[in-house]
Amino acid sequence: MTIFLTGASGQLGTELNSALTDSHSIVSSDVLPPRHRVQRFHSLNLGDEKAVTGLLNEVKPRVIVNAAAYTQVDKAESESDLAFQINASAPALLAGWARENNAFLLHYSTDYVFDGHSDRPYLESDKPSPLNAYGESKLGGEQAILSSGCDHVILRTSWIYSSHGNNFLRTMLRLASERSHLNVVDDQFGCPTWARNLAQVSAVVIEAMTGAGQGPNHTRPDSGLYHYSDGPPCTWCDFARVIFEAAVTRGILARAPQVDGVTSDQFQTAATRPRNSVLDTSKISRVFRIEPAELRPSLSDCLEDLSIDD
Repeated sequence: MTIFLTGASGQLGTELNSALTDSHSIVSSDVLPPRHRVQRFHSLNLGDEKAVTGLLNEVKPRVIVNAAAYTQVDKAESESDLAFQINASAPALLAGWARENNAFLLHYSTDYVFDGHSDRPYLESDKPSPLNAYGESKLGGEQAILSSGCDHVILRTSWIYSSHGNNFLRTMLRLASERSHLNVVDDQFGCPTWARNLAQVSAVVIEAMTGAGQGPNHTRPDSGLYHYSDGPPCTWCDFARVIFEAAVTRGILARAPQVDGVTSDQFQTAATRPRNSVLDTSKISRVFRIEPAELRPSLSDCLEDLSIDD
Protein backbone atom coordinates (compact mmCIF):
# COMPACT_ATOMS: atom_id res chain seq x y z
CA MET A 1 0.00 0.00 0.00
CA THR A 2 1.39 3.40 -0.99
CA ILE A 3 1.36 6.06 1.72
CA PHE A 4 2.04 9.73 0.99
CA LEU A 5 3.60 11.35 4.07
CA THR A 6 3.91 15.10 4.59
CA GLY A 7 6.12 16.67 7.24
CA ALA A 8 8.65 13.85 6.90
CA SER A 9 11.49 15.87 8.46
CA GLY A 10 9.64 16.74 11.66
CA GLN A 11 9.43 15.00 15.02
CA LEU A 12 6.38 12.94 14.13
CA GLY A 13 7.31 12.45 10.47
CA THR A 14 10.64 10.92 11.48
CA GLU A 15 8.89 8.38 13.69
CA LEU A 16 6.17 7.68 11.12
CA ASN A 17 8.78 6.74 8.53
CA SER A 18 10.17 4.13 10.92
CA ALA A 19 6.75 2.87 12.01
CA LEU A 20 5.28 2.51 8.52
CA THR A 21 8.18 1.62 6.22
CA ASP A 22 8.32 -2.11 7.01
CA SER A 23 4.71 -2.69 5.95
CA HIS A 24 4.10 -0.08 3.25
CA SER A 25 5.66 1.90 0.41
CA ILE A 26 6.26 5.42 1.74
CA VAL A 27 6.56 8.53 -0.41
CA SER A 28 7.80 11.32 1.88
CA SER A 29 7.67 15.07 1.46
CA ASP A 30 8.73 18.22 3.29
CA VAL A 31 10.26 21.59 2.55
CA LEU A 32 13.71 20.32 3.56
CA PRO A 33 14.92 16.69 3.29
CA PRO A 34 15.02 14.61 6.48
CA ARG A 35 18.28 13.61 8.11
CA HIS A 36 17.16 10.00 8.29
CA ARG A 37 16.98 7.71 5.29
CA VAL A 38 13.66 7.46 3.48
CA GLN A 39 12.44 5.40 0.55
CA ARG A 40 11.35 8.21 -1.77
CA PHE A 41 11.54 11.90 -0.92
CA HIS A 42 10.09 14.95 -2.68
CA SER A 43 10.79 18.54 -1.66
CA LEU A 44 7.34 20.11 -1.35
CA ASN A 45 5.85 23.36 -0.10
CA LEU A 46 2.29 22.65 1.03
CA GLY A 47 1.42 26.24 0.17
CA ASP A 48 1.95 25.45 -3.52
CA GLU A 49 -1.41 23.92 -4.43
CA LYS A 50 -0.39 23.09 -8.00
CA ALA A 51 2.72 21.24 -6.84
CA VAL A 52 0.79 19.35 -4.13
CA THR A 53 -1.93 18.25 -6.54
CA GLY A 54 0.61 17.30 -9.20
CA LEU A 55 2.59 15.11 -6.81
CA LEU A 56 -0.54 13.43 -5.48
CA ASN A 57 -1.66 12.67 -9.03
CA GLU A 58 1.76 11.20 -9.76
CA VAL A 59 1.99 9.08 -6.60
CA LYS A 60 -1.69 8.07 -6.41
CA PRO A 61 -1.50 7.06 -2.73
CA ARG A 62 -4.06 4.84 -1.01
CA VAL A 63 -3.32 6.71 2.24
CA ILE A 64 -2.29 10.31 2.95
CA VAL A 65 -0.68 10.97 6.33
CA ASN A 66 -0.48 14.70 7.00
CA ALA A 67 2.16 15.20 9.68
CA ALA A 68 3.08 18.66 8.39
CA ALA A 69 2.04 21.65 10.46
CA TYR A 70 2.92 25.20 11.38
CA THR A 71 3.67 24.66 15.07
CA GLN A 72 5.29 27.91 16.26
CA VAL A 73 2.53 28.84 18.67
CA ASP A 74 3.79 32.31 19.61
CA LYS A 75 4.99 33.26 16.14
CA ALA A 76 1.58 32.35 14.70
CA GLU A 77 0.17 35.46 16.38
CA SER A 78 2.14 37.59 13.86
CA GLU A 79 2.16 35.03 11.03
CA SER A 80 -1.47 33.94 11.09
CA ASP A 81 -1.77 33.92 7.29
CA LEU A 82 1.06 31.41 7.01
CA ALA A 83 -0.29 29.35 9.89
CA PHE A 84 -3.72 29.14 8.23
CA GLN A 85 -2.16 28.30 4.87
CA ILE A 86 -0.32 25.28 6.28
CA ASN A 87 -2.75 24.22 9.03
CA ALA A 88 -6.09 24.87 7.31
CA SER A 89 -5.80 25.40 3.55
CA ALA A 90 -3.36 22.54 2.92
CA PRO A 91 -5.46 19.96 4.84
CA ALA A 92 -8.50 21.13 2.86
CA LEU A 93 -6.61 20.45 -0.38
CA LEU A 94 -5.47 17.02 0.80
CA ALA A 95 -9.00 16.15 1.92
CA GLY A 96 -10.45 17.20 -1.44
CA TRP A 97 -7.98 15.02 -3.31
CA ALA A 98 -8.64 12.10 -0.95
CA ARG A 99 -12.40 12.38 -1.53
CA GLU A 100 -12.05 12.51 -5.31
CA ASN A 101 -9.60 9.60 -5.41
CA ASN A 102 -11.04 7.31 -2.74
CA ALA A 103 -8.01 7.66 -0.47
CA PHE A 104 -7.85 7.65 3.33
CA LEU A 105 -6.52 10.75 5.11
CA LEU A 106 -4.88 10.65 8.55
CA HIS A 107 -4.44 14.14 9.97
CA TYR A 108 -3.12 15.45 13.29
CA SER A 109 -4.61 18.24 15.36
CA THR A 110 -4.02 19.70 18.79
CA ASP A 111 -5.30 20.12 22.32
CA TYR A 112 -4.99 23.88 21.71
CA VAL A 113 -8.35 23.91 19.90
CA PHE A 114 -9.82 24.11 23.43
CA ASP A 115 -9.82 27.12 25.77
CA GLY A 116 -8.78 25.15 28.85
CA HIS A 117 -11.71 26.23 31.01
CA SER A 118 -13.01 22.69 31.55
CA ASP A 119 -12.42 20.99 34.88
CA ARG A 120 -12.26 17.55 33.23
CA PRO A 121 -10.46 15.98 30.23
CA TYR A 122 -11.84 17.10 26.88
CA LEU A 123 -14.03 14.77 24.82
CA GLU A 124 -14.14 14.75 21.02
CA SER A 125 -17.70 16.06 21.28
CA ASP A 126 -16.76 19.13 23.34
CA LYS A 127 -17.04 22.45 21.54
CA PRO A 128 -13.66 23.90 20.50
CA SER A 129 -12.83 27.47 21.47
CA PRO A 130 -9.15 28.21 20.74
CA LEU A 131 -7.34 31.00 22.57
CA ASN A 132 -4.67 31.70 19.96
CA ALA A 133 -4.04 31.90 16.21
CA TYR A 134 -2.30 28.52 16.16
CA GLY A 135 -5.32 26.81 17.70
CA GLU A 136 -7.66 28.66 15.34
CA SER A 137 -5.64 27.53 12.32
CA LYS A 138 -5.63 23.91 13.47
CA LEU A 139 -9.37 24.06 14.08
CA GLY A 140 -9.76 25.38 10.54
CA GLY A 141 -7.99 22.28 9.25
CA GLU A 142 -10.25 20.02 11.29
CA GLN A 143 -13.38 21.72 9.98
CA ALA A 144 -12.20 21.52 6.37
CA ILE A 145 -11.57 17.79 6.62
CA LEU A 146 -14.79 17.04 8.51
CA SER A 147 -16.85 18.89 5.89
CA SER A 148 -14.99 17.44 2.87
CA GLY A 149 -16.70 14.07 2.86
CA CYS A 150 -13.40 12.21 2.56
CA ASP A 151 -12.53 9.03 4.43
CA HIS A 152 -10.49 10.26 7.37
CA VAL A 153 -9.31 10.13 10.96
CA ILE A 154 -8.23 13.28 12.77
CA LEU A 155 -6.02 12.53 15.77
CA ARG A 156 -5.91 15.30 18.32
CA THR A 157 -2.81 15.03 20.47
CA SER A 158 -0.78 17.12 22.92
CA TRP A 159 2.68 18.24 24.05
CA ILE A 160 4.70 16.16 21.56
CA TYR A 161 8.34 15.49 22.38
CA SER A 162 11.07 13.33 20.85
CA SER A 163 14.80 12.77 20.90
CA HIS A 164 15.27 15.04 17.89
CA GLY A 165 14.09 18.41 16.63
CA ASN A 166 12.90 21.37 18.67
CA ASN A 167 10.74 20.46 21.66
CA PHE A 168 10.32 20.96 25.41
CA LEU A 169 12.44 17.93 26.33
CA ARG A 170 15.48 19.08 24.40
CA THR A 171 15.04 22.69 25.53
CA MET A 172 14.97 21.65 29.18
CA LEU A 173 18.09 19.51 28.79
CA ARG A 174 19.94 22.38 27.13
CA LEU A 175 18.90 24.84 29.85
CA ALA A 176 19.83 22.34 32.57
CA SER A 177 23.35 22.17 31.17
CA GLU A 178 23.60 25.97 31.37
CA ARG A 179 21.81 26.86 34.61
CA SER A 180 21.45 25.57 38.16
CA HIS A 181 17.97 27.02 38.64
CA LEU A 182 14.92 27.11 36.34
CA ASN A 183 11.43 28.59 36.60
CA VAL A 184 8.81 26.53 34.74
CA VAL A 185 5.08 27.13 34.32
CA ASP A 186 3.10 25.12 36.86
CA ASP A 187 -0.54 25.99 36.16
CA GLN A 188 -1.02 24.54 32.67
CA PHE A 189 -2.06 20.88 32.58
CA GLY A 190 -1.62 18.51 29.64
CA CYS A 191 -0.23 15.14 28.61
CA PRO A 192 3.31 14.92 27.19
CA THR A 193 3.24 12.51 24.26
CA TRP A 194 6.26 10.75 22.76
CA ALA A 195 6.21 11.07 18.97
CA ARG A 196 7.11 7.39 18.61
CA ASN A 197 4.04 6.33 20.58
CA LEU A 198 1.85 8.51 18.36
CA ALA A 199 3.45 7.00 15.25
CA GLN A 200 2.74 3.49 16.49
CA VAL A 201 -0.85 4.48 17.25
CA SER A 202 -1.07 5.88 13.72
CA ALA A 203 0.03 2.54 12.26
CA VAL A 204 -2.76 0.78 14.15
CA VAL A 205 -5.32 3.35 12.94
CA ILE A 206 -4.20 3.02 9.31
CA GLU A 207 -4.45 -0.77 9.40
CA ALA A 208 -7.91 -0.65 10.97
CA MET A 209 -9.23 1.99 8.57
CA THR A 210 -7.84 0.39 5.39
CA GLY A 211 -8.23 -3.27 6.35
CA ALA A 212 -4.50 -3.86 5.84
CA GLY A 213 -3.51 -7.09 7.56
CA GLN A 214 -7.05 -7.62 8.85
CA GLY A 215 -9.14 -10.75 8.57
CA PRO A 216 -12.43 -11.13 6.63
CA ASN A 217 -14.51 -10.40 9.73
CA HIS A 218 -12.82 -7.06 10.38
CA THR A 219 -15.21 -4.29 11.42
CA ARG A 220 -14.09 -0.95 10.08
CA PRO A 221 -14.25 2.01 12.51
CA ASP A 222 -16.03 5.19 11.53
CA SER A 223 -14.27 8.25 10.17
CA GLY A 224 -14.02 11.17 12.55
CA LEU A 225 -12.22 12.78 15.45
CA TYR A 226 -10.22 10.79 18.00
CA HIS A 227 -8.03 11.86 20.90
CA TYR A 228 -4.68 10.28 21.69
CA SER A 229 -2.04 11.33 24.19
CA ASP A 230 0.21 9.53 26.64
CA GLY A 231 -0.53 9.75 30.35
CA PRO A 232 -0.90 10.70 33.09
CA PRO A 233 -1.62 14.47 33.01
CA CYS A 234 0.93 16.84 34.50
CA THR A 235 2.07 20.46 34.36
CA TRP A 236 5.07 21.74 32.42
CA CYS A 237 6.87 22.02 35.74
CA ASP A 238 6.06 18.40 36.61
CA PHE A 239 7.27 17.33 33.17
CA ALA A 240 10.56 19.21 33.59
CA ARG A 241 11.24 17.49 36.92
CA VAL A 242 10.54 14.05 35.41
CA ILE A 243 12.88 14.88 32.52
CA PHE A 244 15.71 15.86 34.86
CA GLU A 245 15.20 12.81 37.08
CA ALA A 246 15.39 10.49 34.07
CA ALA A 247 18.35 12.36 32.56
CA VAL A 248 20.36 12.10 35.78
CA THR A 249 19.53 8.38 36.04
CA ARG A 250 20.80 7.84 32.50
CA GLY A 251 23.91 9.92 33.03
CA ILE A 252 22.87 12.58 30.53
CA LEU A 253 23.00 15.21 33.29
CA ALA A 254 25.43 15.20 36.19
CA ARG A 255 22.80 16.74 38.42
CA ALA A 256 19.30 18.15 38.15
CA PRO A 257 18.78 21.90 38.41
CA GLN A 258 16.47 23.35 41.02
CA VAL A 259 13.03 23.75 39.44
CA ASP A 260 10.50 26.23 40.79
CA GLY A 261 6.95 26.50 39.54
CA VAL A 262 5.63 29.83 38.30
CA THR A 263 2.22 30.95 37.04
CA SER A 264 1.38 31.67 33.43
CA ASP A 265 1.03 35.34 34.37
CA GLN A 266 4.67 35.35 35.49
CA PHE A 267 5.82 33.81 32.21
CA GLN A 268 4.34 36.04 29.51
CA THR A 269 4.10 34.73 25.93
CA ALA A 270 2.66 36.18 22.74
CA ALA A 271 0.02 33.46 22.54
CA THR A 272 -2.30 32.55 25.41
CA ARG A 273 -2.20 28.87 26.35
CA PRO A 274 -5.12 26.86 27.79
CA ARG A 275 -4.79 26.08 31.49
CA ASN A 276 -6.23 22.59 31.01
CA SER A 277 -5.68 20.81 27.71
CA VAL A 278 -5.94 17.21 28.93
CA LEU A 279 -7.63 15.00 26.32
CA ASP A 280 -10.00 12.16 27.14
CA THR A 281 -8.76 9.05 25.28
CA SER A 282 -11.63 6.70 26.08
CA LYS A 283 -13.02 6.79 22.52
CA ILE A 284 -9.83 5.61 20.81
CA SER A 285 -9.48 2.97 23.50
CA ARG A 286 -13.00 1.74 22.88
CA VAL A 287 -12.93 1.85 19.06
CA PHE A 288 -9.31 0.92 18.24
CA ARG A 289 -8.38 -0.82 21.52
CA ILE A 290 -5.49 1.62 21.97
CA GLU A 291 -4.45 2.43 25.53
CA PRO A 292 -2.32 5.48 26.41
CA ALA A 293 1.37 4.84 26.99
CA GLU A 294 2.89 5.94 30.31
CA LEU A 295 5.10 9.02 30.54
CA ARG A 296 8.01 7.73 32.62
CA PRO A 297 8.90 4.56 30.63
CA SER A 298 8.29 6.39 27.35
CA LEU A 299 10.59 9.23 28.38
CA SER A 300 13.26 6.77 29.48
CA ASP A 301 13.13 5.03 26.09
CA CYS A 302 13.19 8.35 24.30
CA LEU A 303 16.34 9.44 26.15
CA GLU A 304 18.04 6.23 25.07
CA ASP A 305 18.35 7.47 21.49
CA LEU A 306 18.80 11.15 22.31
CA SER A 307 21.24 13.04 20.11
CA ILE A 308 22.08 16.47 21.50
CA ASP A 309 23.81 17.38 18.23
CA ASP A 310 20.60 16.96 16.23
